[in-house]
Amino acid sequence: MPEAPDTTAAATVLSVVVPMYNEEEVLPALVSRLRPALAGMGVGYEVVAVDDGSTDRTAELLAAFRLGWPELRVIGLRRNSGHQAALTAGLDRAHGAYVVSLDADLQDPPEKIPDMLALARAEGLDIVYGIRADRASDTGFKRWTAGLYYRLVRRLAGPSVPAQAGDFRLLSRAAVDALKALPDQQRVYRLLVPWLGFPSGEVAYERAPRPAGRSKYPLGRMIRLAIDSVTGFSAAPLRIATWLGGFAFLVCLALMVYTLGAHALEHTVPGWTSLFTGVLFIGAVQLICVGLLGEYVGRIYTAVQNRPTYFVGHDTAHGAAGPRVTVPGPAPEPEPASGAGPDAAPGGAAVPPPAAEAGSPLPQGPSGART
Repeated sequence: MPEAPDTTAAATVLSVVVPMYNEEEVLPALVSRLRPALAGMGVGYEVVAVDDGSTDRTAELLAAFRLGWPELRVIGLRRNSGHQAALTAGLDRAHGAYVVSLDADLQDPPEKIPDMLALARAEGLDIVYGIRADRASDTGFKRWTAGLYYRLVRRLAGPSVPAQAGDFRLLSRAAVDALKALPDQQRVYRLLVPWLGFPSGEVAYERAPRPAGRSKYPLGRMIRLAIDSVTGFSAAPLRIATWLGGFAFLVCLALMVYTLGAHALEHTVPGWTSLFTGVLFIGAVQLICVGLLGEYVGRIYTAVQNRPTYFVGHDTAHGAAGPRVTVPGPAPEPEPASGAGPDAAPGGAAVPPPAAEAGSPLPQGPSGART
């Protein structure tokens, strides 16, 4: 018997994906601003809150807010998988014709979402970036490192990467489907989305300070994001290693000439400093080159493993409780259909039912899509 069509998904014009990890302090403020901003748009919407394995009361508060907010949908990941993986989980399961990604810290204003949707519809755009026109609320160090990051990625990945654009953006269904089809595992959406080359626009806003809680992007994670951005979108670091090797070779030639000259003049003792410096320099260059190679080999190793980016524990769109834990196995052979019909395959074989619910613990593919 064919399944009934998902009328809720069909009526959803806008999905707002909000990855969150330990955001109990800022969650009430987020709901108080996001809900009226979406309710005033006059379109069917859903808010996909992705709980990235929070250890505080985030999941409890989400369940409480959901009692009075039917448009709130909660996806709980089985473990902390990282911001980009949680964002992937939300994008993979969002139903809307347009999907907005929004961080829970309220530094990106949800009140700009209607402007983004209006611009996309008016100009037929697939992507609308939220551009941080004013970052006065950030520290000087944060602004300096962010500027350095965007200059670096624009030089490596091309000028299509908009400056001062984070993960606050609107995507059309076509753009979301294109992202889901990509095989990348270590995703950096700030570079992947511009790489698609879809028609895009911009909405500027003033970046506000976080009203509560602590930043989930300390210096270490920012450095990791920069490394993933560079190694995931360019082979330039390998060419840097080649140039460093060439420069080291020239230095070695100069030291050889100097050493031979010192030996001819019987000034071998003074040459010890230059020799020691040369050995240190060559060793440092070698370590840098090995490290760069290791980054790329590590990415190849991760791709070959093909491990899921995340595992979903539960999805309230398919019941409040999480599903039973099952062990994936080979799909059963389809039983012969009793008769032909719109859901029968050629030859009378019944079409297997759709994949398990979005809350299924089955492993996901490279992009987080279930296999």
